[in-house]
Amino acid sequence: MNMNNTKKSRILVIDDEISITSSLKRTLELSEYQCDTANCGRDALRKLRAENTFDLIITDIRLPDISGIEILDIVRRKYPFLPVIVITGFASIESTKEAIRKGALDYLPKPFTSGALISAVKQALRSSTKRCQYKDLYQIVYQSTSMEDIMDMVTRVGRTESTILITGESGTGKELVARAIHRNSRRSTQQFVTVNSGAIPEGLLESELFGHVKGAFTGAITTSHGRFHVADGGSLFLDEVGNMSLAMQVKLLRVLQDGEFSPVGSSDVVKTDVRLVAATNINLEQAISSKTFREDLYYRLNVIEIHIPPLRQRLDDIIPLSEFFLSRLAGSEHSRKLTLSSSVVSALLSYHWPGNVRELENTMERASVLCNSEQVELHDLPDRITCSKEDFPDLTPTAELVNLDSLLSSIEKHYITNALKKSGGNKTSTANMLGLKRTTLLARMKHYNIQKDKGNSQDE
Repeated sequence: MNMNNTKKSRILVIDDEISITSSLKRTLELSEYQCDTANCGRDALRKLRAENTFDLIITDIRLPDISGIEILDIVRRKYPFLPVIVITGFASIESTKEAIRKGALDYLPKPFTSGALISAVKQALRSSTKRCQYKDLYQIVYQSTSMEDIMDMVTRVGRTESTILITGESGTGKELVARAIHRNSRRSTQQFVTVNSGAIPEGLLESELFGHVKGAFTGAITTSHGRFHVADGGSLFLDEVGNMSLAMQVKLLRVLQDGEFSPVGSSDVVKTDVRLVAATNINLEQAISSKTFREDLYYRLNVIEIHIPPLRQRLDDIIPLSEFFLSRLAGSEHSRKLTLSSSVVSALLSYHWPGNVRELENTMERASVLCNSEQVELHDLPDRITCSKEDFPDLTPTAELVNLDSLLSSIEKHYITNALKKSGGNKTSTANMLGLKRTTLLARMKHYNIQKDKGNSQDE
């Protein structure tokens, strides 16, 4: 989607009143958008299936055949990154919450002005572009503001030649972010080469990175180029850099300082033009203190640091990611298109996800294999996820509805209480654990009536 030219943004307007669709079409086309219309849900879905080139849907809630809420459901399952704006003449708090819960980006009660419509359209397209760029450039699914900030950073640093250090727990998506940096760089047409230094035996890592000449060691029956040679002109992603030996760190430092290296068994010096993106799941500053990581290499790598928070701190990403994985699995032979029950949504949001996005992806694959209906239920999830609900309140009194405000408030209270227990009641440690300011933590404890003397009263 090219947002620099609004003429390329195609909008599908759905309303049962021809006068309304005609009016909206005129308004949108005056703002240089392309517009198609439909007067019922089935006609809209037929056009969507036939063309699948729309950038935005604007739909009324009340239609003669399929409701706007049902269209939202279908779009979220089949076209999970197509934004939807809902319009209605029967606005209510309940219908608004339902539309937003189903994935609508905005909600316009009739009558609305042309200015309000165009403003909502621009915002929806802009938000969709930033959050769903996996379709054309980034291939990353997110909806949280923390990931939005990271992707904004990716856009800025991608255009530079700076060395990047990506930090975060295992399974958070560090390689995806590295690939996004490469795609957004001037090197995007060249190679993106990955090396997992933690998965390669120490004796082979030097040859893997720098190559070797024939006879350099036992088994070296031919000359082989290393990853730095292969990545010349492109980007090299060095994962688990914190696991490298001190001897290998010295060799890597030389490449970063001088842009050259020598293959194993050779005295020749090879020049290389590589943009290095490194990643680690360990605290390199602690590794420096323990003398297992070189301080000079750390500052060479950490020109710009991008920290990816764990999934448990990105609750807004859990359901979009789950639905994306299910949608992708639906194209495989053994799976079908599935939705998540409200009890499953509650369980996914309340689980702490120690394996992060990788664990979530595996969980959705398991669910797609075991599910015997069109909807994933609790019994399709691993016990470790459903058991985590034992001390968690029942958030879904019916199978159809979920009070999102209550759900998120209960989850927040649950995490604050557990963090206080783990920290022994230390408010500063609890705030750091949750990624909050201490004053924010105290305000939320007061809001949820969480006792300040929870656990040990010692505080720093």
